[in-house]
Amino acid sequence: MDLRAVTLPELAQRVQSRHLAARELVEVALRRIDELNPHLNAFVALDPEGALADAADVDDRIAHGDDVGPLAGIPIGVKDLEDAQGFVTTHGSPAHAGDPPAAQDSVLVARLRAAGCVIVGKTNTPEFGWKADTDNPVFGPTLNPWDPERSPGGSSGGSAAAVAAGMVPLATGSDGGGSIRIPSALCGLSGLKASLGRVPGGGTEDPGWSLLSTKGPMARRIRDVAYALDCVVGPEPTDLRSLPMPEASWTRSLGDLHAPARVGWSPDLGYAPVDREVLEVCERALRTLESLGTEVVEVPVVFPEDPVRLFLTLSCTYNLRSLGGFRGTEVWERIDPGLREGLDWAARRVSAVDLVKAEDACHHLNLRLVEVLHDVHLLVTPLSAAPTPLSGQVGVINGVEDPNWVRFTYPFNLTRSPAGTVTAGFTASGLPVGLQVIGPQHGDVAVLRLLAVLEDALGLDTRAPVERLPR
Repeated sequence: MDLRAVTLPELAQRVQSRHLAARELVEVALRRIDELNPHLNAFVALDPEGALADAADVDDRIAHGDDVGPLAGIPIGVKDLEDAQGFVTTHGSPAHAGDPPAAQDSVLVARLRAAGCVIVGKTNTPEFGWKADTDNPVFGPTLNPWDPERSPGGSSGGSAAAVAAGMVPLATGSDGGGSIRIPSALCGLSGLKASLGRVPGGGTEDPGWSLLSTKGPMARRIRDVAYALDCVVGPEPTDLRSLPMPEASWTRSLGDLHAPARVGWSPDLGYAPVDREVLEVCERALRTLESLGTEVVEVPVVFPEDPVRLFLTLSCTYNLRSLGGFRGTEVWERIDPGLREGLDWAARRVSAVDLVKAEDACHHLNLRLVEVLHDVHLLVTPLSAAPTPLSGQVGVINGVEDPNWVRFTYPFNLTRSPAGTVTAGFTASGLPVGLQVIGPQHGDVAVLRLLAVLEDALGLDTRAPVERLPR
């Protein structure tokens, strides 16, 4: 069985109807992991015995007539920035690699488990999710199933690579600056960063990048993402920012689709250099949307300047809060040098007033986005400014290396907007190119619907060619 060829509802229905045992489904995932993970390093911790026991429990409950949930028996990977009971949450960091196993699940993992999922292991991440390439001092790099010389992006690169390779049909991610959207795009997945508060954090742990990051499920198709989101969105009393339950199922909202009347297209947001090949692929996808009757209106300037310093003020300060206590210890010298540089910058340059001013600036960015979306309702941009970079290297834009090749994602963490990605096409070398869709505050359904329209209309085969990997 190729887990990439069957939708989540179909897999769960087979388990619920006892045409496929949950234990058999988990065995398929474990065999795929055993076959492919040595080449990709997507999973960094596994518990085969525990997963098989949990799957057997799902089968027993079904046999006794219990409702085990809409994700019955679905094997999943959990990003190593969040807790799954029995696994160490290393954050990809020497500071936490020796921690005891988590005593309980995060809120997201608990909701997925309650919906019937079976956790098989933890997926790789850059240290504390700080960069768009999945590599860390504890576990090393994760590689892209489309080309193992390439990066899967980050920070949810382990989850994206695992899903793209068919190791599991579902995994968890989080997006504080593009960390669901970037790896989804680079690995040929459709993905969504929901509005801040849709998928709650909360629990007993500190909230991490509290004003930037949104957790959520990752899958190959946007309808599978929506199906999993229906199981995890909704209020959570321990999360100060959690939102009420949506009025209707997001899955049902994708049942009667039509192309939107009007969307905005911003090829560079007003400040971002873009690789010509990336731009050509995205523009071809937009022509397909126009053929469905959508008016595509160019928006030359969304933001007058790159808000990267604003993003770094928040993200580096959040990480300083988490890791600053290790300064002067042996652990400090083992932290990723690039991450450590950002921590030092925040310690020297960011005051409490600077942090509040950064929050004020987010308000003004959103005012500008409200103005843009008043006219076009949805905004479309390239997902990244460069084709998929080589592992361990930065993106290359029109032949020039550019460390900030992900300028299109973090602005919409600063505005807390729902934003997603769909594969627009492929480069000449066969690598996926993502097209980003951004919606208004809490307009998650509108974003999901356009992603689904594009996914259907483009009709691309987005299965990574893992058969090329050595056996």
